[in-house]
Amino acid sequence: MRVASLPLVIERCELWPLVRDTTSGFTKVSTVVRLSGGGHTGEGEDITWDQIDQIELLRGGSQLGWLQGTRTFEELSTLLGLANLFPVEPIRDSSRLYRRWAFESAALDLALRQSGLSLGEAVGREPRPVTFVASIRLGEPPSLLPLRALLSVAPGMRFKLDPTPGWDAGLVGELARLDCVDVIDLKGSYRHANVAMLPEIGLYRRVVEGLPDAWIEDPAIDDDTAALLDEHRDRISWDEPINSVQDIEALAWRPRMLNIKPARFGSVRALFDAYDHCAVYGIGAYGGGMFEQGPGRGQLHYLASLFHPDGPNDVAPTSFNLQSPSADLPRSPLGVEPHATGFRWGTYDGRRSIREPLVSPHGVE
Repeated sequence: MRVASLPLVIERCELWPLVRDTTSGFTKVSTVVRLSGGGHTGEGEDITWDQIDQIELLRGGSQLGWLQGTRTFEELSTLLGLANLFPVEPIRDSSRLYRRWAFESAALDLALRQSGLSLGEAVGREPRPVTFVASIRLGEPPSLLPLRALLSVAPGMRFKLDPTPGWDAGLVGELARLDCVDVIDLKGSYRHANVAMLPEIGLYRRVVEGLPDAWIEDPAIDDDTAALLDEHRDRISWDEPINSVQDIEALAWRPRMLNIKPARFGSVRALFDAYDHCAVYGIGAYGGGMFEQGPGRGQLHYLASLFHPDGPNDVAPTSFNLQSPSADLPRSPLGVEPHATGFRWGTYDGRRSIREPLVSPHGVE
């Protein structure tokens, strides 16, 4: 890993909350992690889902003095892997990876800035424009109105959709005629989560056969669905089960495509190992987000621009996640916006809440 030996000086750690209402009908709380040293600041974003876990982090921020010191980036990463970043035990264990990713992102941003390097320079890759899709839900009962509303302000937009049992043949047929769906997320790998979907062979058959050009993400393989999915295995992509190279190798067959969500990997090394594995074995990739509101979304754009710019990246700009999206939504592909140094891309709205007065965008050092 070419960034492992970067020198890193941390003198201060600050935490900054961000709160937004989303198009999915819930309020998302995330925390911006800011690490400072040598006149520079690095940023990352903790997207841990449970609000109480975010609140406890903000309450316990004064306990992070152990981050201070001079190390290499890899030494800091090792320390983060050993540390408990939760003042109180998290609601779900996966949050440990998400929080580690926030601190690693901030540390990488800072280390690169202190060395006068951009991420692209550090890994020897040139950023390219990023193709992205919009991820939306069609509601209950399902309706194409939300999709048509976005198409009216962003013609040519392409989508990642989450089917529900109410998707009948008529709705799937209309989606096929619109020819705007790149990924169908069946949510079949989740356990004990409110987004989990039980497999239903009728629904699976309707979407798999009715949308033949779409990637099929995270299907549940059971006695009813196995034969159908085996017939279309070259179209199957995985997201939720993938946290490491070992998870990729443990799949029932080598996939042609994966949804790579950096926060699921926890560490920069684990993420880069996955990118290397995909390159060696000819596995395609696209990026995925988790309702990032601050620097985290730009960092996803940066990674996509370097490693999988042409995939159906589920990393639409944050304006697509707001309950009142702007009529002037960005179009795909996104232009190239890396900062001259660091692991940062573009700017973001740094207000704790959109109820605060609008100020200059954050993200520029």
